[in-house]
Amino acid sequence: MPFSPTGLSALSTAGTFTLWYYGTGDDRATVLAAGYFAPAALQLRSGDVIILQASDATALIPVRSGADAGPGVTLDATGSTLNLLRSATLPFTVTQSASIIARAIAIGALPANLLPGTVFAVSASVTGPITQLVFSLRDAGGAQIGSAQTVPIAAGSASASFSAPVPGGGYRIRVSDAADPSLVSISPPFAVGAPPALLTEASQRVLLESGGALLL
Repeated sequence: MPFSPTGLSALSTAGTFTLWYYGTGDDRATVLAAGYFAPAALQLRSGDVIILQASDATALIPVRSGADAGPGVTLDATGSTLNLLRSATLPFTVTQSASIIARAIAIGALPANLLPGTVFAVSASVTGPITQLVFSLRDAGGAQIGSAQTVPIAAGSASASFSAPVPGGGYRIRVSDAADPSLVSISPPFAVGAPPALLTEASQRVLLESGGALLL
């Protein structure tokens, strides 16, 4: 029979060398005849090796040229079925694309001259895909005063109201993204002043609400 392209397959390739397998119903002598591999001359290169499974033998034969093979070595004269295990390493690449999404929180100006118990509003505007903000009032040490307030974003901003705490300084407003607490904005420190004292007059003296005299 003539050469069958379906019987030839590459088992391994290293540099310019290829190890081939060829299975056929022809006997070994037919396969080794000059020009037998002519249909595969463009695939086979001088120096390649073919594991031949012929009808009468299993042999290891070298390729002398694209069309001719040398006599090689007979591995098994019975021509029994040859079991081969073939493995290969396939290279692959992964391409990953990413885009930058800017997100920011800006706290609005805080009211001045706050007195204890005064209810004041705090607003914050956002940039990027932020849907809810968490507002909280913090003391000078960073501890939270009262409960935090979670407010949805509307038209790019949100606001919350707080009651001014006891007189003191270093108070701050903290605003964070509800979905990502690591995105935070903290206001400048502000102070809460003491309420004014009531003054009274007695015997041509101006007195404080507690009864102490005020010197003018």
